[in-house]
Amino acid sequence: MKLTRRLAIAVMAASALTAQAQTEIQWWHSMTAVNGEWVNDLAKNFNASQKDYKINPVFKGTYDESMTGAVAAFRAGNAPHILQVFEVGTATMMASKGVVVPVGKVMQDAGYKFDPSVYVPAVAGYYTAPNGQMLSFPFNSSTTVFYFNKDAFKAAGIDTSKPPATWPEVALAAAKLKASGHKCPLTIAWQGWTQLESFSTWHNTELATQGNGMRGTNARLVANSPLHVRHIENLGNMAKQGLFIYKGRANVPEASFVSGECAMITTSSGFYGNVAKNAKFGFGLSTLPYYPDVAGAPQNTVIGGASLWVMSGKKAEEYKGVAAFFNYLSNPEVQSASHKRTGYLPITMAAFKLTEESGFYKQNPGTDTAVNQMIRKTTDKSRGIRLGNYVQIRTIEDEEFEQVWAGKKTAKEALDSIIKRGNELLERFEKANKG
Repeated sequence: MKLTRRLAIAVMAASALTAQAQTEIQWWHSMTAVNGEWVNDLAKNFNASQKDYKINPVFKGTYDESMTGAVAAFRAGNAPHILQVFEVGTATMMASKGVVVPVGKVMQDAGYKFDPSVYVPAVAGYYTAPNGQMLSFPFNSSTTVFYFNKDAFKAAGIDTSKPPATWPEVALAAAKLKASGHKCPLTIAWQGWTQLESFSTWHNTELATQGNGMRGTNARLVANSPLHVRHIENLGNMAKQGLFIYKGRANVPEASFVSGECAMITTSSGFYGNVAKNAKFGFGLSTLPYYPDVAGAPQNTVIGGASLWVMSGKKAEEYKGVAAFFNYLSNPEVQSASHKRTGYLPITMAAFKLTEESGFYKQNPGTDTAVNQMIRKTTDKSRGIRLGNYVQIRTIEDEEFEQVWAGKKTAKEALDSIIKRGNELLERFEKANKG
């Protein structure tokens, strides 16, 4: 009995030493529901794959809430090691001197071969500084796509093998859906991202000067062109006719598609995991709609989702743990499995190829839409959008669009206001980051 007890104590002591020897890495994220489960599984699988490090994923609220919380934590000296930041926070993070450590440096210091050229160019380019150094690690990279309810389409007599590719076709489909008794033919999530940012690049039209901010902080918004006005006016008219139903900001409208209430939605490719798991109807994915009379359209959509930033002020051993985790996430098998599960982009070309070879795209038509929209050749007007204070600008877009959908402002009035209010924030950002 005594021997058994001694053995048990020895085993417990050894386990305690092992636990102590593990270097813990705090990872703050903003993923919920099925994507939150995915994040937890990634950490769990990495932790099980080795004994030196332990990744602790912690949900910290919405993207803007976690970013604000991390800034406060950094000032207090207890920031996380890894922070998930959505793409509109990129310019702000890049301008935050001394707050982050470039991911390229973290990987190289830990002895990993880190080659940005293996990543999907549009993804890597977005998170790379003008000097060629990759600043953050692409994680849940997404782009805007179009989802439709096949069952609702069939009931309305719409051909599910030819989903609407243009905005006039979307309007016609919405009218047929309404006529068949559908109360919410179309809704839109992330309205600023889908209807201004991606809309602009998809039509090879400037959202802002200086290559949409990619060339410098002196960029200014110009998204009140006749094309932009025409589009928001069309959506406003659809709202009046009950063809487009506004369901809220950010990703809130997605729930109305999953429930079957709304038949069409433009949102993130990263919505796929939720629909695949929870929708009780047949659904399809297609490209973002465009206007066929616009020269050069469709061009390419831009990156959405988020990347992982490494916060400064940590110990060398902790940075080694961060690098080991990022190296694990870069594995083509891990990337491909994540892409299939969530709808987020495979961040490396090897993962895209692996997914293609597995037959996944043939078995699940439309799941390659996001990648195909992103790997097209880009132009100066479509390479990406990197503007300062853009979290606040997105809020302005929400406020102004809501006025249009409610019939309280014209499209031109709302877009002019977005430009005026947004440019004031861009001017402030430029002044704060001079030199």
